[in-house]
Amino acid sequence: MAKRKVDTENRGFQTRWESEYMFTEVAGKPVCLLCGESVAVLKEYNLRRHYETKHADKNKNMDMEQRLQKAEELKRGLKSRQALFKKAKSQGQAAVKASFILAEEIAKSARPFTEGDFIKNCMIKVCDEVCPEKRQLFLNVSLSRNTIAERVDQLSINLKEQLVKEGKYFIAYSLAVDESTDISDIAQLSIFIRGVDSSLSVTEEFLALRPMHGTTTGHDLYEEVSRCVNEMELPWEKLVGLTTDGAPAMCGHRSGLVAKIREKMQEENATGELTAYHCIIHQEALCGKALKMEHVMSIITRTVNFIRAKGLNHRQFKAFLTELETEHGDLPYHTEVRWLSQGKVLQRCFELREEICLFLDSKGKDTTQLRDEMFLCEMAFLCDITSHLNAMNLQLQGRDHVISDMYSTVKAFKTKLTLWETQMRKENLSHFPSCQTMKEKLSTSAFPSAQLADKIGMLAADFRRRFADFEAQKSRLELLGNPFAVDVESSPPNLQMELIDLQCNDALRAKYAAVGAAEFARFLPDTMPQLRIQAAQTLSMFGSTYLCEQLFSLMNLNKTSHRSRLTAEHLHSILRISSAQSLTPNIDELVEKMGHHQVSPSTSNK
Repeated sequence: MAKRKVDTENRGFQTRWESEYMFTEVAGKPVCLLCGESVAVLKEYNLRRHYETKHADKNKNMDMEQRLQKAEELKRGLKSRQALFKKAKSQGQAAVKASFILAEEIAKSARPFTEGDFIKNCMIKVCDEVCPEKRQLFLNVSLSRNTIAERVDQLSINLKEQLVKEGKYFIAYSLAVDESTDISDIAQLSIFIRGVDSSLSVTEEFLALRPMHGTTTGHDLYEEVSRCVNEMELPWEKLVGLTTDGAPAMCGHRSGLVAKIREKMQEENATGELTAYHCIIHQEALCGKALKMEHVMSIITRTVNFIRAKGLNHRQFKAFLTELETEHGDLPYHTEVRWLSQGKVLQRCFELREEICLFLDSKGKDTTQLRDEMFLCEMAFLCDITSHLNAMNLQLQGRDHVISDMYSTVKAFKTKLTLWETQMRKENLSHFPSCQTMKEKLSTSAFPSAQLADKIGMLAADFRRRFADFEAQKSRLELLGNPFAVDVESSPPNLQMELIDLQCNDALRAKYAAVGAAEFARFLPDTMPQLRIQAAQTLSMFGSTYLCEQLFSLMNLNKTSHRSRLTAEHLHSILRISSAQSLTPNIDELVEKMGHHQVSPSTSNK
């Protein structure tokens, strides 16, 4: 015989039971107003038996009106107790939520976990002055070092769970991988993911930071990247691109990371081809070395170091500039790893060239090289061309860049180089203001325009060589950049019919003009599935490892000489929180998972 199901019998609580049996309904269950016990099954027989067995003697002398008054009084008491409980519960949840919010801010600001105690002390002092009656509520917020560390880990896990959930909907994804060393000389492998779902929405997030305590060969790098992909439960056949810093361990033809991943994709029978890129920003910086003007930079670096290295010289130089009322009051240092610093140093040295020579003369230093006209012409040229390179570098930096736009930036710069070379040979210095200044001040020798034009030619040749892999993907990138200008005949056969439909659609052409290339892909109709897949693959690609470099800066802010013992797990959690872009921690969900735990003051002050 089938078991009876009480919830299907449609039993309802009757108001008369309040006065007859001293019961009320709470959350669908009958609760005794006298003892607080609840009865499992909402049935009059059960309520009557409970009342007659346990409470019949207490109210036997009351008439019906007195019983009604008694029931109402007991109901008011029950409601007040429930309200008090709810208030305590909500206050406890608010305290936990506040600790999560502050832990997130501490992680984002690269502060140590012990800052929580300092923040709490400040909160209590402010509370004592502004709202002393609320002091206990502030005391209930636990901000001890252990609590902050635990909250940061929970926030990080929540973000990772969200990313894993997003990853299940990716139809294409790419990885950016770079490696650096922290202050403890531990190699750290940074991995970012850029995925695109079926609606062509892009998710660009931090995937992992893996410490590598041993060797950092291509096989070691592959093991870590492979582990990350498997943890995310991402299918290898949807991996489209891999962007690296171009190191041999990354790009080695046989045992590099790229080669190992291609082998893995073949093992997994992936039909797509992995496209590997060397970071555009790295390559742009390397192209600058093709000018072979280290002799100019070495003289400038020595000069700056002489002025800045000794405190007395530096103070006297700044006082000297103040006395001359120059526009600039100091010289910046040049740091090799900071790519943009070279341009700033060159610009400042060129503008203060006369003042620098006067100061060095006063110190008894030889300034023959600094006054040489050929050297000054080369410095002016290096100053201008570095300024142009820096402007392009800044364009390439940042998040959410589409690779087709980055390729367009590089292509435009190559065209500019061709123009500048032609103009330099004709001594047209319209785009080289420092060179123009030097040409006007030359006394005897002519401006070396032919020699400098050759330098521009060398730079252009190096750009063509280094960005050859992008040229090989030109048709693919242009398909996303401007699908209305693509030659249908030279396009892959599976795209030709859809391309004709697209290029003949005036409404889509107007939409492209309104929203631009990056956003237009979302408006491709479902009737063009091949174009949508192609767009998703291109949108997912990283053009640079900028995000990895930015993460290493965050890593160095957090893991300093004062926090060198920060564990790998805590560092990983901090970086996931501080680098999150499209994802935000679901703090309300975390508070709910805490089981409505209310932190006591004694716990928070441990």
